[in-house]
Amino acid sequence: MYLSHVRRMMLVVLCCIAHNQLAVANTVSTSQFNETGIHPCEALSFKAMSQLPEITALPNPFLKTDGTTITDKSDWPCVRAHTRVLFERFELGEKPPKPQKVSGKLEGESLTVNATHLQQSISFNTKVHYPSKGKAPYPAVISIGWYCLNKQALDDAGIAVIEFNNNEIAEQQNTGSRGKGKFYQLYGSQHSASAMIAWSWGISRIIDVLADSGQQQIDTKHIGVTGCSRNGKGAIVAGAFDERIALTIAQESGSGGSASWRISDYQQSQGQNVQTQKQIVTENVWFRDNFKQFSGHTTKIPVDHHQLMGMIAPRGLLVIENTSMEWLGNQSTYLTAKVAHSIWQALGVPQNMGVSQLGGHKHCQFPDAQLPELNAFLARFLLDDKKADTQVMKTDGEFDTSVEKWQRWNLPDL
Repeated sequence: MYLSHVRRMMLVVLCCIAHNQLAVANTVSTSQFNETGIHPCEALSFKAMSQLPEITALPNPFLKTDGTTITDKSDWPCVRAHTRVLFERFELGEKPPKPQKVSGKLEGESLTVNATHLQQSISFNTKVHYPSKGKAPYPAVISIGWYCLNKQALDDAGIAVIEFNNNEIAEQQNTGSRGKGKFYQLYGSQHSASAMIAWSWGISRIIDVLADSGQQQIDTKHIGVTGCSRNGKGAIVAGAFDERIALTIAQESGSGGSASWRISDYQQSQGQNVQTQKQIVTENVWFRDNFKQFSGHTTKIPVDHHQLMGMIAPRGLLVIENTSMEWLGNQSTYLTAKVAHSIWQALGVPQNMGVSQLGGHKHCQFPDAQLPELNAFLARFLLDDKKADTQVMKTDGEFDTSVEKWQRWNLPDL
């Protein structure tokens, strides 16, 4: 297991943490977990996969390490940090902290990022598309891979678009892509990081350079991230793992994105053609290699994707899904996002997370009917328009939308 020289320490302990946050004979300090600051949290420890309990419903996202529910909003940063560790350990791999040297420059429409770790260095470029309206410094949306949202909407709002070639950082052709890409040139091909974690790391380095040298052109306090399909999965991970991202827009991310492993399994058991954890780990390198140990045992995964989305809270998240794409887990994505919304609700900011699921269009073909939701979230989180109506939780799906089967815990009063 790969351990960061700063963020990981090996200790021998024998302790059991209640319910779904349990232990093995090593602990992980959660003192340093985001790109902007330090949360002084207690260490978290784990059990091996074979010793993890089965959790048939969606795990409680509000549990502290002692198994009790949080009682104050000030408890959330540490719960979020512990959740991050669980995702790193069991599903996604470790995201390294900012390397010892990051430099770069924004010149015109070209942003160069240089990073050095130990004796290795890499460099990559991104293209910045400035809007024809508004004035610098512009808020910006980092697009992972191809951009699928309404381009005119961003231009009209005076928002720049930054193209991020995620495949350059971590390849995603098939399972043979593991360990390939510039991230692995820097940290080694055996690094635990999945492709999605590597992309998240690359996006964080873009923000580093913009914050250091690009603030005259880009407003780094108003940065969003988006992507569709596999890149929509990556957008959720990027938003969850960097608190500097003000708005995450995940478009048709499906399995491994806004869908939960447990509900997707349920959909498949009902005879639907839905991608599950067992299938997706054989397709590509979006998850750490040993995540495949949970194939056929998803109820043993100590977390699920309502918690991955919840790591973005209390910041902005818009989940855009397509009811017509059964493979994405249309019921799973909606119910999981609906349960995730309860995290924002508990934190007192339900308007900061929304879900819009509409069918009748091709995959990643953004329909005009979802434009009001997009415009509202752009306005609230990137343009500081607090009057923008971001209260949206809708689907045109003809399936059961009740969450009682999956949310078996009470919402804490914070």
